[in-house]
Amino acid sequence: MIPFKNRFHGHKSLNYVYRNGQVVRLRLMIIKYITNPHRKESRFSVVVSKKTLKSAVRRNRIRRRIYNFIRPKIILLNGVYDIVFIITSSEMLNISHDEMSEQLNQFFNQINSQKINKNLQKD
Repeated sequence: MIPFKNRFHGHKSLNYVYRNGQVVRLRLMIIKYITNPHRKESRFSVVVSKKTLKSAVRRNRIRRRIYNFIRPKIILLNGVYDIVFIITSSEMLNISHDEMSEQLNQFFNQINSQKINKNLQKD
């Protein structure tokens, strides 16, 4: 699990990211994110709907796998973001750790490179 300060609290924050966030579509998930200058720490949420997986045990297993991957990456982010991982396929339950890591690393690299590019454009 990730620290309490790095988790979303309340539906209004999620709705804000849903409405205003940028979207990255991966094979098994959609990631919505937005910069948040009002916070000191990045926040994360993993959403797995009951339509995707009926079993709460399986939904929670996916959440734990993603949170476990995110935990060491929090300090590597260049900036403060609100990030929502929306799982769109039940295949995420059986995906290998390497494949999941590859997809999520692509996303984190993309975010960090965007932040660096924006900083270079300002200078």
